[in-house]
Amino acid sequence: MPVQKLYAGVKLREIRGRLGLTQRAFADKLTVSLPYLNQMENNHRPVSAAVVLALAQEFGLDVTELTVGESERLVTDMREALADPVFPAATPPLADLRLAASNAPALARAFLDLHRAYRQTHERLASLDEALGREDATLKPSPWEEVRDFFHYCDNYLDAVDRAAEHFAASSASKTIESTAQDLLRRAGISLHFSDKSPLRHYDPAARRLDISARASGPSQRFQLLHQIALLTQNDLLEATLDLARFSTPEARDIAKIGLANYFAGAALLPYRAFQAAALDTRHDLERLADLFGASLEQVAHRLSTLQRPGAKGIPFFFVRVDQAGTITKRHSATRLQFARFGGACPLWNVHRAFETPGQFLRQLAETPDGVRYLCLARDVSKPAGAFLAPVRRYAIGLGCEVQHAAQLVYSDGLDLKGRFEPIGISCRICERTNCHQRSVPPLEGRLSVNPNSRDVLPYEIG
Repeated sequence: MPVQKLYAGVKLREIRGRLGLTQRAFADKLTVSLPYLNQMENNHRPVSAAVVLALAQEFGLDVTELTVGESERLVTDMREALADPVFPAATPPLADLRLAASNAPALARAFLDLHRAYRQTHERLASLDEALGREDATLKPSPWEEVRDFFHYCDNYLDAVDRAAEHFAASSASKTIESTAQDLLRRAGISLHFSDKSPLRHYDPAARRLDISARASGPSQRFQLLHQIALLTQNDLLEATLDLARFSTPEARDIAKIGLANYFAGAALLPYRAFQAAALDTRHDLERLADLFGASLEQVAHRLSTLQRPGAKGIPFFFVRVDQAGTITKRHSATRLQFARFGGACPLWNVHRAFETPGQFLRQLAETPDGVRYLCLARDVSKPAGAFLAPVRRYAIGLGCEVQHAAQLVYSDGLDLKGRFEPIGISCRICERTNCHQRSVPPLEGRLSVNPNSRDVLPYEIG
């Protein structure tokens, strides 16, 4: 597999600005010439291994900050946007997209915002005449999409909220976190009730009464209790975070506040340092971690993907949740694998087979078109409503890491990590594979050849 050169000029400038150093002082610290640093900061030269080592030794920088982050997400998102038929001309090569994401991330985000506005215009075509007839008509991202992108580009890690949750969990050292939360409610004059007739969670501020469903599982009850604690005790922190995010609509801000309270709940239930230590000790055994912390498998898998604290990062994981139709309902990746923003995941990925084998972990050694190899896990997750006639929600969760980290996972035991890796992709429109039997639409890159006298699995050949 060819070695990919590391261009991280924007990140270098950001680090230098954070340290308050001039280019000359920064160059001296890195033991490079001023012109060489200037070329690296402008992406005219890749960052050398010696510079990466100097950043780690001189400034204690977590070098993964240079290799995985916003630029990879921007590249994936731009490739998916350019797969839209509205762009009939030749697609910019991948190298150009990487340069745009590295050198002009604001321009790349503006392009994505413009394409999203176009998509929404197209999808709402049936009501477009009415919308255009209103003076106040505007085309904005949906609140849900805006919040999703906020967490996506924050690397799904919010340091201030995460540390506040860890501090709260530390105050529960002598008792369970549930007891600490319940004591806090009592001191605030709030009564807690578990009811069969309650929704998952309901708080009445006038009556100062919190109801949590008695039919929910233990992990869900604990999570909802901590969610309410976040809203009651961390409101100033949550509001300050929302102010910085500058959401475009009140609805997006409201949805994001729920997301921030959920983040606090998950981080309090699975506090950063204690959870990270336990993950290493158990070799990331999800079932053992769930038992140790009284959490669900989904909560544990999601938390593993958020261990991105600067200076104390865990294994970079991707995490995804899909429904039975294959639609992605949750997604995050700290790896080079980035999920499609719209639609479902690659059908060759094992997460889709999890519904066929309930209660079992599926393991898959997979390789993406860029040659990166992963250990992928998949497991079905059922969320019963606690009554015979109540509907059961069924999902599948996927968790994985690049294969160089696989030995730190118990799930790698017995697998031939140098053997065959199954080919998977991100989305058919941005997958370059020419011989995929599950391809649904032609790829963006590559000319098509159609022979009416011959038919294989696909009705065309990809040049």
